[in-house]
Amino acid sequence: MTASDASVPDELYAELTDSVRRLVDVAIRSQAGPTAFLAAKTKIDDAVAELSRAPLADSFGIRPAPDGTSRAWGNVAMGLRNPFAPPLVVHHDADGGVWADVVLGAAYEGPPGHVHGGICALLLDHMLGATAHKPGRPAVTGTLTVRYEMGTPLGPLRAEACVDRIEGDKTFASGHLATAEGVTVRAHGVFFHPA
Repeated sequence: MTASDASVPDELYAELTDSVRRLVDVAIRSQAGPTAFLAAKTKIDDAVAELSRAPLADSFGIRPAPDGTSRAWGNVAMGLRNPFAPPLVVHHDADGGVWADVVLGAAYEGPPGHVHGGICALLLDHMLGATAHKPGRPAVTGTLTVRYEMGTPLGPLRAEACVDRIEGDKTFASGHLATAEGVTVRAHGVFFHPA
């Protein structure tokens, strides 16, 4: 971790990421005129120049936090500093199951008004992998089977996953995405712990 990493609190990174998420959402949905778009572009270009003064030369990967835990800043499914990542906070139950409530907006649209199927698969891959994760031993996907039962509308979703069984180095997990109307997507996967 660099000195500059340690001097910026996680909350500020999270606030910047949330601001960029809101920018992406409004850029997709805005019906402002050309003058407003050009003014916004100038401000965005200025912000990019400001933040580009000290870029990291490579990807973030896992970075240590001041308290000794690790931070997945760039992770596409839940990276603190990745505005593409849905605002996903994974909760762990005592029985090993995991769940997350998330709201997906315009940036995640596939069919009109619905979440893109690839985003559904991304969320489920991450959630199933979270059940197989062990402290200091992340799990990687061996296989993932996704079944789309109905369209997943944009808006609030619940993601849930659990371990079905463990056989040696393999963890078999299953999970689903659901709205208030019911389950929209189910998944089953096999996960490994790399050596």
